[in-house]
Amino acid sequence: MDSALSDPHNGSAEAGGAANGTTRPPSTPEGIALAYGSLLLMALLPIFFGALRSVRCARGKNASDMPETITSRDAARFPIIASCTLLGLYLFFKIFSQEYINLLLSMYFFVLGILALSHTISPFMNKFFPANFPNRQYQLLFTQGSGENKEGGRGSPAPGSGLTRPLCPEIINYEFDAKDLVCLGLSSIVGVWYLLRKHWIANNLFGLAFSLNGVELLHLNNVSTGCILLGGLFIYDVFWVFGTNVMVTVAKSFEAPIKLVFPQDLLEKGLEADNFAMLGLGDIVIPGIFIALLLRFDISLKKNTHTYFYTSFAAYIFGLGLTIFIMHIFKHAQPALLYLVPACIGFPVLVALAKGEVTEMFSYESSAEILPHTPRLTHFPTVSGSPASLADSMQQKLAGPRRRRPQNPSAIGRSKKLKVNPPKPNLSSICCCPPLPLGTTRHRKRRATCLRRACGGAGAKPGRCWAVNASYEESNPKDAAAVTEGSKEGTEASASKGLEKKEK
Repeated sequence: MDSALSDPHNGSAEAGGAANGTTRPPSTPEGIALAYGSLLLMALLPIFFGALRSVRCARGKNASDMPETITSRDAARFPIIASCTLLGLYLFFKIFSQEYINLLLSMYFFVLGILALSHTISPFMNKFFPANFPNRQYQLLFTQGSGENKEGGRGSPAPGSGLTRPLCPEIINYEFDAKDLVCLGLSSIVGVWYLLRKHWIANNLFGLAFSLNGVELLHLNNVSTGCILLGGLFIYDVFWVFGTNVMVTVAKSFEAPIKLVFPQDLLEKGLEADNFAMLGLGDIVIPGIFIALLLRFDISLKKNTHTYFYTSFAAYIFGLGLTIFIMHIFKHAQPALLYLVPACIGFPVLVALAKGEVTEMFSYESSAEILPHTPRLTHFPTVSGSPASLADSMQQKLAGPRRRRPQNPSAIGRSKKLKVNPPKPNLSSICCCPPLPLGTTRHRKRRATCLRRACGGAGAKPGRCWAVNASYEESNPKDAAAVTEGSKEGTEASASKGLEKKEK
């Protein structure tokens, strides 16, 4: 995304100039002031209204309108991804024909611009619809899968059978109503106008829609993430504008609504003017999402003041005005983030230092408003001592005697009279002896033989016996040793009693 503010008025011919190749006449001071003032005003509108709509978006309960949260990892990777994209576009313009690339990008941004503009004007258009307007609901669902996995196909269960069909991954799930269709039709008119004429007014309408949607739907999760993002793009912007001519070349060759333009010769040529000053959308969206974060922080303080929002908003005006002034003095394109980032971060931090709210600012989490029931850790417990001493104390607590619940005196007397024996294991299940009808000589004989062989006798199979014993010990960990010893003694006693009865 382009993020440089460019002044094409430097006395040389540029793309979009006169067809005969002659240099443009210098613009009047009034025209230059009108162009810069218009760019400043167009930059402030999406930031202000986008920040207000971001608060409603964060409080909304509709899952389809949930904002996209930018984490610290996303913020750290964003300058790298933006640099690769910018360099790739520059190479494409150098290798391939510029006309075909711009035709493909124009079709792509034509669709995106219609959707963005429709989403932007939808809240304003709802006020003009009558109360009896038939507002029907629609849903556009695009899933992945064959016809057998769809509803009503050969693989679908019969209605009322209680079975569910396989879930197909959703690629597009867009819900809209009749009012949205009207807004979509109006936006399509602007889209066709831009596609056929490439007029600068249609370009600015799409650019403002992209900026407002970006500020509204892109949310930073905290102030630290915003500082990482702005700091990384600060270096990105300075390098690609001062270090190379890549950004300026792409901005002038890229015929897509990714920048706001305003003619400096509007007073001389009217709407057909072609000497433009431009401002990249990155200079609007990136500081705008940080300003919107500070507005949500102001609301979270519940002081009925918007100190940090107004401070950052004034800082943005100061930074962009300083950019325009230096660009006009040196007659060279300037990286706007070079002046916007220190202003947008420094001014609110200074205000927080003066009010003693720096800790609250950097501990604020914007995602807590989206998920208000998410538990948050507000303080950490204090732990003292070395790791070895802490480990020893934990082992002593685990190995110490357990406290018993106090019993009723009458219950204590009854417990002395009643002898409660621990439950004995079922030897037939432990030693894997097959159950036979009781009271038969065959049963006693085979049982004694099984117990003798399976539990330690001659020709025993201890693997089978101990495997079952291990499962019993896992289910009864308290009596593991007692059960193992008791099982051996029980098997020997039962085997000897069985032999004595047989001899008798």
